[in-house]
Amino acid sequence: MNGTGRDVEITITADGHALPGTLTLPPGPGPHPAVLCLPGSGKVDRDSNAGRMRVELGVPLSQALARNGIASLRYDRRGVGASPGDWRAAGFLDNRADAALALRTLRDRPEIGGVGVLGHSEGAVHAMWLGAHERPDAVVLLAGYARPGGEALRWQAERVAGTLPKIVRPLPGLLAARLVARLEKTTTDVARVGGVRLNARWWREQLAHDPRADLPGITAPTLAITGEKDLQVDPADLEVIASLVPGAEVRRVPGLTHVLRRDPGSPALTSYARLLRRPVDPELLTEVADWLARRLSR
Repeated sequence: MNGTGRDVEITITADGHALPGTLTLPPGPGPHPAVLCLPGSGKVDRDSNAGRMRVELGVPLSQALARNGIASLRYDRRGVGASPGDWRAAGFLDNRADAALALRTLRDRPEIGGVGVLGHSEGAVHAMWLGAHERPDAVVLLAGYARPGGEALRWQAERVAGTLPKIVRPLPGLLAARLVARLEKTTTDVARVGGVRLNARWWREQLAHDPRADLPGITAPTLAITGEKDLQVDPADLEVIASLVPGAEVRRVPGLTHVLRRDPGSPALTSYARLLRRPVDPELLTEVADWLARRLSR
């Protein structure tokens, strides 16, 4: 129990991979509206945590949803948390296929009614595809980019560079260009680049993917939120989402960063450690949960 709902451990079987997850049910007999929650990229577990980079989104989000009568499902992707395997061998498209199966699994449960999808960062890009192809009843995009993956990476490098001392500002762009060039030459799922084992297929697929092809196909109510101080996703992409998704509501939140905390100072990657000592922005959680409750309870 998390104080507002009941946690049920379930397993999603995807392409021979067992993906353990947590289904949080609000009080009452149901059927309950529900939301599939998809995290960002990397070795990230069901709660959006990767080593010391602990976003801790899963539990507070599930609690906020349960307080509004909404169930939620979050799961460990391949090779992460309680899921066996090597996360580096999973591609961007594997993550998307697993998300689609998780959404169908959620829909098939007898205690679940209407189903929405919520994604953060990479998860938001998969949520765009699900919105167009799996027809959920609502879509929430937290810090989702709306441009080709390679272009999103270049923007991120330039934005990060602008926060650095002048003498080292060219470095992020040069490193990003070198990384892309080397990854595009790889042919295996996992490859060594600069002596580091990388999820090469994920990178190739992500760099080539353009979510703008999916956005016009989303017919469900859609809420897109990106922070004004996001260093990893251009807040201007909200305008692209608004122009391509019929009726989409977009929010550019003052002070909000990519890790879903507000920062009163100048945005910088070096601030993440400090920001992550605080909880996810409570106003953001309240807004998202209230919005979903209105759309999924109709």
